[in-house]
Amino acid sequence: VVVVNDNGRSYAPTIGGLAEHLAGLRLQPAYERMLERGRSAVRGIPLIGEACFQAIHGMKVGIKDAVAPQTMFTDLGLKYVGPIDGHDLDTLVETLGNVRKLKGPQFLHVVTKKGQGYKLAEKDPIAYHGPGKFDPAMGLQKSTTPAKQTFTQVFGRWLCDMAEHDPRLVGITPAMREGSGMVEFHKRFPKRYHDVGIAEQHAVTFAAGMACEGLKPVVAIYSTFLQRGYDQLIHDVALQNLPVVFALDRAGLVGADGATHAGAYDLPFLRCIPNMSIACPADENECRKLLTSAFEQNHPVAVRYPRGAGAGVEPEAGLASLPFGKGEIRREGKGIAILAFGTLLYPALQAAEKLGATVVNMRWAKPLDTELLLKVAASHEALVTVE
Repeated sequence: VVVVNDNGRSYAPTIGGLAEHLAGLRLQPAYERMLERGRSAVRGIPLIGEACFQAIHGMKVGIKDAVAPQTMFTDLGLKYVGPIDGHDLDTLVETLGNVRKLKGPQFLHVVTKKGQGYKLAEKDPIAYHGPGKFDPAMGLQKSTTPAKQTFTQVFGRWLCDMAEHDPRLVGITPAMREGSGMVEFHKRFPKRYHDVGIAEQHAVTFAAGMACEGLKPVVAIYSTFLQRGYDQLIHDVALQNLPVVFALDRAGLVGADGATHAGAYDLPFLRCIPNMSIACPADENECRKLLTSAFEQNHPVAVRYPRGAGAGVEPEAGLASLPFGKGEIRREGKGIAILAFGTLLYPALQAAEKLGATVVNMRWAKPLDTELLLKVAASHEALVTVE
């Protein structure tokens, strides 16, 4: 087992100590075998062997605890080694080589610093977490053109406004406060903010427990990371039909965040879950309104939105909602009807201008607006979905 402490944000307890570190770091298999032979020899003494062994073992534990207190991992039967400097590759490689020769489960605690060796990233690890292309000599440069509001910012402001309006709201994040836009919520509502660490499964079950007790949890989680809590989503939330809102950031392709963060699977893996609904806002204003729509429901709802900014539609003030499960026709045409889900509404409108096609802003991937779909199908030759 390897724990990497990234930029001081470790979710393991504060553990270890110099004596334990020195004892474990250079531990050799031969030394371990010698200890085992010694234990066997003491235990082999007739009549008093086991009592002697327990007495010696008790003394050893007492002395060890006085110098370096037992860790929770030692209590669980894991041999704890560390913490060691994860940037000292010689020591790291040597330690890994030693640990893999030992018998039984091992726990290696490795400490690293985000941005190690690049002062700008060391100073601001959040900004340099997924920055895209930039000049290393200059660092990140602020754009001179006013930035459009991102979907993440829309969610963060909605979360604060809805929390002000409804005291039942609680916010949950699996160690993604900044990435999910929850910094302001944390500052304003610290007792209703819960960071459960890098434990998506726990975040989902934790939300389920709160919903069972009458609260209204909002789980802010990247689309791709919800996959880790899939079993909990089905058994703990959906089958109990609990009112949990999942704010799925980074839905679809994510550019600079990389392939591991692409939310490419949420539509199919959520649609098949009983009681689950999925909202797909086309722009910033719809995002705010559909978040309210989701919060108003008495069952689980996911609102999926992409990384970065949308079409630049300014969100309206207030906490207005949109009709649950209903879409809208955004452009009347003939022949072909394009069914657009989410932010691809705007490219669909551009294409429809050239094709003379109808464009339907579906808004909901589940439930589908079947009444609207039947009406459109009856008057068009073909339906094309754009997701």
